Amino acid sequence: MPDNDRLYQHILGSLAASSLGDAMGAATEQWTTAEIVAKHGGLLRSLIKPPPDTFSWGNAVGEITDDTSQMFAMAKLIAERGQLDREEWTQVLVDWSQHSPQRRMMGPSSKPILEAIAKGEDPSLIGTVGASRRIAARTGASNGAAMRVAPAGLIHPGDLEGACRTAAISCFPTHQTQIGMAGACAIAAGVAEGLTEGADVFSVVRACLWGAKRGVELGAELARVVPGPSVEKRIEWAVSLALNAHSMEECLAAMEAYIGNSVMIAETVPAAVGFFVFAGGDVLESVAGGVNVGNDTDTIAAISGALAGALKGIDGVPADLYATVRSANPVDMDGIARRLSEIAIANSAARAAK
Repeated sequence: MPDNDRLYQHILGSLAASSLGDAMGAATEQWTTAEIVAKHGGLLRSLIKPPPDTFSWGNAVGEITDDTSQMFAMAKLIAERGQLDREEWTQVLVDWSQHSPQRRMMGPSSKPILEAIAKGEDPSLIGTVGASRRIAARTGASNGAAMRVAPAGLIHPGDLEGACRTAAISCFPTHQTQIGMAGACAIAAGVAEGLTEGADVFSVVRACLWGAKRGVELGAELARVVPGPSVEKRIEWAVSLALNAHSMEECLAAMEAYIGNSVMIAETVPAAVGFFVFAGGDVLESVAGGVNVGNDTDTIAAISGALAGALKGIDGVPADLYATVRSANPVDMDGIARRLSEIAIANSAARAAK
């Protein structure tokens, strides 16, 4: 059985590090690495106010975006119910899309589908093309499922299957494809492994690969199959690039050139895992990779932070940066982490009793 206090520290670490990556990356979203370096005299490793040419313009220093705002919406629902129910989760997402201050930042899968549900329309028609009403590959294969999925792993320490099952539920109603589920399950499984005693960067990466493969299986069983690259194979590629990079600058260039940094989950998740590997699991360096790679920086940094924070715990999150994030967001991270740790302990006990 996992130790409750230790588990709490690592669950809080994952929530905090993901929020830090999200808030830090909000200031560089859509920029290029060269522009970031020119503006800041080097790579950005601090929290600043997002400039006018970013989606998060108007946010305060340290304020999160839609990425971890949805993560906390999921975490709160799980904290209240003890598990994730698909219908309740759908309603929470719809409510979030109507009332959250971060709703203006919604991505290409979430926005049209949640708006259709709110209007009472059939969301299954969103993204369809041609006379046959075939689903376009892009719909449901963007990265929203991975940016918010950490709580699915946080309540299943060491239980990769349980983490993936919950992650699959979290993909509905916006990312129900085998690619979306592969990305979500990769991160949920990696987070679940990171919480365990004895976990290291290598074991977390193995869990991510296992989760990516399992996500494809769950997608074929529960959702729909769309054309697109393998998240599992791209994680392998990203890890290889990270291991062969001799500097952060070299890693950034390789990750953008070969893996990509767009909103597509088959780029975002592998890139985030790659930066986690290059950083050796260090929280600040893991998120710094995402922050400085350009394009969808907040999401990549948030995902990398979720993995690093689960592995290193709250002590691995820079205290000054965490204090800024806490003060900028009306979220009871400590209370949520405490409740999720209680659920995780109960889940571990139930699993051991089988």
